[in-house]
Amino acid sequence: MSLDPARAWQPYRPDDNSPWDVKKVGHLYRRAAFGANYRQLDEGVADGPEKTIAGLLDGGPGLEAFNRQMAEMTSSLNLASDEELRAWWIFRILQSPFPLQERLTLFWHNHFATSNAKVRNLPYMLAQNELMRRNALGSFRTMLSEMSKDPAMMIWLDTSLSKKGAANENYARELMELFSLGIGNYTEQDVREGARAFTGWEIRDGKFRLNLVEHDAGEKTFLDKRGNWGGEDIVRICLEQEAASYFITGKLFRFFISDTLPPSRDLLEPLATQLRKSGYDLRGAVETMLRSNLFFSPDAYRTQVKSPVDFAVGIVRGLEGKVGAEPLSDALEGLGQRLFAPPSVKGWNGGTQWINSNTLLLRNNFALAITSTQDNRFGRRTDPVAVARKYGKKTDEEIVDFFIKLFLQDDLAPDARSTLLEYLSTARKMPYPDYWSAQDQDDHRIRAVCHMLLTQSDFQLN
Repeated sequence: MSLDPARAWQPYRPDDNSPWDVKKVGHLYRRAAFGANYRQLDEGVADGPEKTIAGLLDGGPGLEAFNRQMAEMTSSLNLASDEELRAWWIFRILQSPFPLQERLTLFWHNHFATSNAKVRNLPYMLAQNELMRRNALGSFRTMLSEMSKDPAMMIWLDTSLSKKGAANENYARELMELFSLGIGNYTEQDVREGARAFTGWEIRDGKFRLNLVEHDAGEKTFLDKRGNWGGEDIVRICLEQEAASYFITGKLFRFFISDTLPPSRDLLEPLATQLRKSGYDLRGAVETMLRSNLFFSPDAYRTQVKSPVDFAVGIVRGLEGKVGAEPLSDALEGLGQRLFAPPSVKGWNGGTQWINSNTLLLRNNFALAITSTQDNRFGRRTDPVAVARKYGKKTDEEIVDFFIKLFLQDDLAPDARSTLLEYLSTARKMPYPDYWSAQDQDDHRIRAVCHMLLTQSDFQLN
């Protein structure tokens, strides 16, 4: 029933068969906000879907003050190395009252995958990141137009080298294949003709400029339309194709709904039609998805493997930690996701390719480092004991149930819960260093249980 196009995109309404509960709230926050803390889970259940989703779409309290803080921080960035830039973005992701905007910025970073390994210009990379954030829930038409003239993109796909009589085809090809239409919706002749339209596009004083001397102003036939097209016309014509709306909604579907369920054309049709008729308004498309029956159906629930950013940031957000952005950024690279450096023009493959025997071990090690309070990178800034005490959890049962709800929203088999309780009981009899107090021993047991939960297979899933 959830895959019926007539029902899939209708607004979800809680009922006895599909109640609004902590599982639904956790699912929403994982997909739209890098995960929730304990207070957000409880508030989400109490507020209901309408209010909770609206809050994610609009951003939370303190957004204006946060944006001012970030503007000051951005203006003082020392862009001598990309470590500081990566840490800057991680800080935004961790602290922003508008996590949906940051998660979509990460989505668009993978869509328009641009790496500083080739660009070698951090101010350009920063400007591109801001471009994606500015348009993350705005107009895809505007974003694609601005991205075409973005200096980082122009270097990444060689537009700035394209001259009359020697057109470089890279941007014209990826504009259609990866950014707007998808394979099968254009020809090699369209690539050649489109490339001619981008000739003479260059960077001067850090900004786009059209050099008319190097621009091929001749007639071109592109996607069956004939004219003296320039680059802006090529972007416009791409978005006039019906295929574009299906391509973009298909990518959003894989990001928000499922990357294992291939969406049929009929399933995407209502979304694609909405996107076209709205002038490529992204907020409307995202809102339709987040409020839909399909989003809250079993077909979408825990059907994605978490990216390293989702995995690591979800732990920090859950523990309400104040971990330093730079060590967290470095840890993400070890887990396989170096921001501002996707592996190719196609971005990170994602999905099940995030997980193998090596990366799973690294994830387990990261979870230990972030919860043990003994790793020099993180210290006590993310302490499971502190967050359990904050919410008044004292007994073994309360502590186990607290972390099960916080990180798995109760998706843990009863026998696994019993194993955790048994560990807490057994661990009381373990030998501890003589200088440890009884409180030290209890704290160690609590941190260990938290770590054990973070190694559960379900925690790897969004």
